[in-house]
Amino acid sequence: MTSQANLDHASLFKQLQSILSELYEEVTHQIAILPRSNQPLQSFSSPDGNVTGSLLTFTGEEIDWLVYSWFNAPQMRFSTMRLTLWLSPLIQVPHLAFEFGTKPEPFFYIDYIPRVDLWSDLNYTERYYDPINATYLKLRENPNLSLFVSKALYVRQMQSPTSLCFTCAATEDSLLLIRNTAHEMCSRWLTWVKQAESVSVDRQTLLSERDSRMRQITAERDPGNALAVKIFGAELADQLIRSLWSKEHE
Repeated sequence: MTSQANLDHASLFKQLQSILSELYEEVTHQIAILPRSNQPLQSFSSPDGNVTGSLLTFTGEEIDWLVYSWFNAPQMRFSTMRLTLWLSPLIQVPHLAFEFGTKPEPFFYIDYIPRVDLWSDLNYTERYYDPINATYLKLRENPNLSLFVSKALYVRQMQSPTSLCFTCAATEDSLLLIRNTAHEMCSRWLTWVKQAESVSVDRQTLLSERDSRMRQITAERDPGNALAVKIFGAELADQLIRSLWSKEHE
């Protein structure tokens, strides 16, 4: 039996970091990535030292942009961490996004980010979103989870119809659910990547432009950016936001 006792912030943060690390290892074990030669945000902190973080970025033949990051504000009992995998235009498999954190209750967001108009491309929708629909409905019905709905219109627009975005109790049971769900989503995605058909050369440029634009808008319109400016100051916050989407900072 797992424990229903509430965990403190330090335990939650450590265990969520462990889950994210497992996912990072699972992905990089199967997909080759290249670290950036310059990682200026490998370690950063707020001016008062109360909030610390790390943001690493990678590229590769199959991965156009990988972000592996976290920041922790223990005095606020707030933290967030993410692993986002933006694929290259060589294939059209959805991108994969993980975000975990505490606010102060645990939250998680896991999604396959569409690379087409799902309403008009029914084959794509059925291939990549039917398999997760049962999981989405099961979690929606779970009495221990609360659906998290962003107040930001663009965030809701960017999420897929099967986006897993919930808050939950600070228990071992909740963390086990997050871990199992995340690994299920990751394993399925890796299978898709390995089995994907190549995108024709004439379509790759348009796909790349769409991906880059989506990545930029997602980073720049994140509702959490205002908090980042408040905590880290405008200059460092801008550097963090740009690193989520842009390769120009190297």
